[in-house]
Parts: sequence; structure tokens; C-alpha cells
Amino acid sequence: MTDLILSIDGMTCDGCANAVRKALERTPGVATASVTLTPAQASISYDPSRTGPAALRAAIEDAGFDVHA
Repeated sequence: MTDLILSIDGMTCDGCANAVRKALERTPGVATASVTLTPAQASISYDPSRTGPAALRAAIEDAGFDVHA
């Protein structure tokens, strides 16, 4: 497993954080995803043979948020 932390812009409430977490958890290869508002970031553990940073960023952006590594 590989761990990655991504900073996220645009989250304003727990509902936003949950939306990001669910989007990440639906991504094939993601083992765990934890999202916090303060700091606004996602901590992701994933299988690098199944997914990577670009797909994880895309999942967050598809949920309507901006990502800053």
C-alpha cells in the first residue's frame, strides 16, 4: 500500500468531507480514505498497481472540489 495526503479547497462542512471520502472510497484500489476539514485534506491509502495520484485527484475533482498536492 502507498499513502498519500492531498490538500483540498472548497470543503465547508462535514457533508463536503463525507462526499470526498465516499468518492475516494469508490475508486478501485483505495483501501482507506480519511478526510478532515481542519486541515482541509484527505489521507488515502491505496494499491499503486490499481490506482494512482491522478485518479485520486480526479475523484475529488469529480465530487466538486479542488485539489492541491
